[in-house]
Amino acid sequence: MQFVENQLFHVYNRGNNRQAIFFQEDNYYFFMEKMRTHLLPVSDLLAYCLMPNHFHLLIRADERTITHVAKNQHDLAVTAFSKGMRIMLSSYAKAIHKQEGRTGSLFQQKTKSKQVSSLWSWEDYSTVCLRYILQNPVKAGLAERPEDWPFSNFRDLAGLRKGSLCNHTLLEQELGLSRARILESVHDPIDPLLEKKIW
Repeated sequence: MQFVENQLFHVYNRGNNRQAIFFQEDNYYFFMEKMRTHLLPVSDLLAYCLMPNHFHLLIRADERTITHVAKNQHDLAVTAFSKGMRIMLSSYAKAIHKQEGRTGSLFQQKTKSKQVSSLWSWEDYSTVCLRYILQNPVKAGLAERPEDWPFSNFRDLAGLRKGSLCNHTLLEQELGLSRARILESVHDPIDPLLEKKIW
């Protein structure tokens, strides 16, 4: 994963062969604690949604995120975020394998990231990406409204819960929108052509 300092990125992965990655309600909360432990020290998390077989994150990269902390087997530099993500996913997978009595890859091999904000172009898909992430459970038929899905930051953003995973103040600053306008926009339909730009 390549990151640019002070830019927003859509980070996502799914179960190997599209299989489930969350099997019980507690698995979602365990994954959130893994995010807190391994990702928050190296990035600002602005939004997330955990789905039965995949997850979406919206992060803001900064100096911590892009710091090179090691080299991999191909002698390529590994960023702090990439290392945190690798440890998070492997430790989560290990716990799930034990819980489910299974083996093999839980996640697809490579976690993907796509820059959705830009300083060098008029194109900025940050708001589209946020809406996509928080609308995901509705689109998948798992919830009627974004606020009905407990495994995203929408409830925290709306003041319905006091979660502290996401930096919502920074989200408002980055999008240039008030909290009220962000919440309104989440319910707006997304142009399919714009949606393709966040992948």
